[in-house]
Amino acid sequence: MADEALFQFLHNEVIQYIYKSAENGETENGRNITKLENMGFRVGQGLIERFTKDTARFKDELDIMKFICKDFWTCVFKKQIDNLRTNHQYLAFTCGLVRGGLSNLGVKSIVTAEVSVMPACKFQVMIQKM
Repeated sequence: MADEALFQFLHNEVIQYIYKSAENGETENGRNITKLENMGFRVGQGLIERFTKDTARFKDELDIMKFICKDFWTCVFKKQIDNLRTNHQYLAFTCGLVRGGLSNLGVKSIVTAEVSVMPACKFQVMIQKM
């Protein structure tokens, strides 16, 4: 439970820092979103290494996506992926988190998010063939 709270506090502080720097004119908002996405990418890579160190290799991309949606998401957010409650500030980091996890499993992708009605969020993963 402590590591869950620490992650949440750290995540909130990073988001606040990035957005305050944009408000103060230190950097432009587009660069800040890129920073958040890149931070999420690196965190996703690290978490996938940790979560899959004792698992067998995945058969195909479908198995990888099932792992991301069930096990990975639940380990990170302690919620089922269908019940995610989020806001726009978290989306860049979370897109990077998913993209980084997929990258470390050998899947090159583009991850985007869309919020049509709060608190629902729809993530789209486009797998790029190498």
